[in-house]
Amino acid sequence: MPALTLISSQPGIQAASDLSDAALDYGRAALSENTMRAYRGDWLEFEGWCADRSRSHLPATPATVANYASSLADAGKKVPTIARKLAAVRFFHRGAGMENPTDNAGVAAILKGIRRTVGTASRQKAPATVDVIHAMVARIDADSLQGKRDRALLLLGFAGAFRRSELVAITVEDLTFSDEGVDVFLSKSKTDQEAKGQSVAILNGKALKPADRLKEWLDAAGIVSGPIFRRFKRGDRLSDDTLTPQAVALVVKKYAEAASFDVASLSGHSLRAGFVTSAAENRASISRIMEVTRHRDPRTVETYVRRADRFKDHAGDGFL
Repeated sequence: MPALTLISSQPGIQAASDLSDAALDYGRAALSENTMRAYRGDWLEFEGWCADRSRSHLPATPATVANYASSLADAGKKVPTIARKLAAVRFFHRGAGMENPTDNAGVAAILKGIRRTVGTASRQKAPATVDVIHAMVARIDADSLQGKRDRALLLLGFAGAFRRSELVAITVEDLTFSDEGVDVFLSKSKTDQEAKGQSVAILNGKALKPADRLKEWLDAAGIVSGPIFRRFKRGDRLSDDTLTPQAVALVVKKYAEAASFDVASLSGHSLRAGFVTSAAENRASISRIMEVTRHRDPRTVETYVRRADRFKDHAGDGFL
């Protein structure tokens, strides 16, 4: 595969061989592991598409990229997916020190046409609001060790509005318990790619008590250091392996089904979306919500607020 973008963007650096191992490591850290994994998969797909049509993939021409984007749209791919795949093409061309074929007026025009034809709207997963969380937690066997883990995972994920990747990366060393709840230190997150660190205050509250449930799980499992959410082996034996982000979604779906909710409409992200929606419904300010969610753009939060308020002060109230 081509070298990193970092390699071609620095004056006097023409190839990966010009860089030390340390420099290459820092270059690889420019993108998150998840982004790099997606880019690699997208690049291999583009390479295969070009090979099937006897086209050059590196360098690729703007015409090749335009035809590729069109084929993706014809195959039913959504606009964000197409944009990500072209971002991978751009990334690897720049990394190889070659001209970016996506930076072309013709390609831009075709992408604009795809957006207008296909549309950019996507069906979002439903939020797991506080009522949903209560119903799901009620279906958990809290006497079992795995039940204690799942309960703590759902409640912490909801109360901290954590992304799946953030939730499974939390360690005991990141936790500071107090009478009010627990502070969770995130060493790195999607909105903190430079790893400056962010602290999230988890209020214990009066009903869900996420901090208490988390401590119950850690005490029962005997976890005193390392990852707080771990996999179970066969026979309900707890392992040292960290739970995966995908497993978070499976836990959500497991108890959503047990509580008779539409499983297809809920995912791991539903915990985060559920906190924002519940906070908005309880009239929390956008700035206060962002303190927990760590959104960088208030417009993202405003979308949830508008959705939560869509039937309040409705224009049709009074005559419908």
